[in-house]
Amino acid sequence: MTDKFDKTPADGPPARQAVDKGTYTPPEQIKAIPVRHWGRWVSAVIVVALLGTLIYSFSQGDVNWGTVGDLIFDDRIVRGMGATLLISVLSMLIGLVLGILFAVMRLSKNPVTGAVAWLYIWFFRGTPVYVQLLLWFNLALIFPILNLGFYKDEMVDVMTPFMVALLGLGLNEGAYMAEIVRAGIQSVDEGQTEASHALGMSNSKTMRRIVLPQAMRVIVPPTGNEFINLLKTSSLVSAVQYTELLRAAQNIGSTSFAIMETLLVASVWYLALTSVFSVGQYYVERHYARGSLRQLPPTPWQRVKANLLNVTGKREGAWS
Repeated sequence: MTDKFDKTPADGPPARQAVDKGTYTPPEQIKAIPVRHWGRWVSAVIVVALLGTLIYSFSQGDVNWGTVGDLIFDDRIVRGMGATLLISVLSMLIGLVLGILFAVMRLSKNPVTGAVAWLYIWFFRGTPVYVQLLLWFNLALIFPILNLGFYKDEMVDVMTPFMVALLGLGLNEGAYMAEIVRAGIQSVDEGQTEASHALGMSNSKTMRRIVLPQAMRVIVPPTGNEFINLLKTSSLVSAVQYTELLRAAQNIGSTSFAIMETLLVASVWYLALTSVFSVGQYYVERHYARGSLRQLPPTPWQRVKANLLNVTGKREGAWS
């Protein structure tokens, strides 16, 4: 007597039997028809219509577009743009150095350094950057003479518009960068630090070689956003008589009475600068994401290529 579970087909599955007999035909390839997303086309038409209405409204406004074109590359505007870049880059460097310093101080087990770092972040994040610029600009009202022992001079000569802008933006940015760096350091697993200490590495060497390189993946994206925000915030330094892009445009507008035209010129340059640095930020983020993502996000050119191929119906190899 044979159990029913011991019974097996003598000739195998039907597909194998057909292959053995030479009568097997492969199934037809499935023709997948993509779903039509009508909502996307409707929303695209609405957005294009609104954009066209906005452009038409500006074209019909009382704006001398010829003046805008003439002032785009005016020497005073270009020098102001260079001053904006200079003060933004230097302030960001100061903010990065101070951010790393005060982030490490705040994470320190020393209560004094931790309290000092907390007070610094509390003050410079809690007060507007415009107020801080005015405080530095009017510092001579409190300290007419700067006396450091080895250096003595009048405060009005020390606090030039450039120095006021640099201190105001740099110190304010340092407070925000301290929190960004602290979040990045705390994102690294504590086991990394413990393992480096077990190998005999000091705290400073562990921070430089183990923690900070891994924290960069978390630090870089918000740092790029902070720099772009700083690039726009630098327009506030026109209040302390530093001639950057906005103040250069205002100076031209006040003498030529082309106020709206010069403001549009400044806006065009701000958009151009932020666009360039936004693309750079994307590539930096993509570089530091190599160790955490299985597939890197597509570059802007790859996105454009994929969209073009999608329109023509050829999606294969869009990101190759």
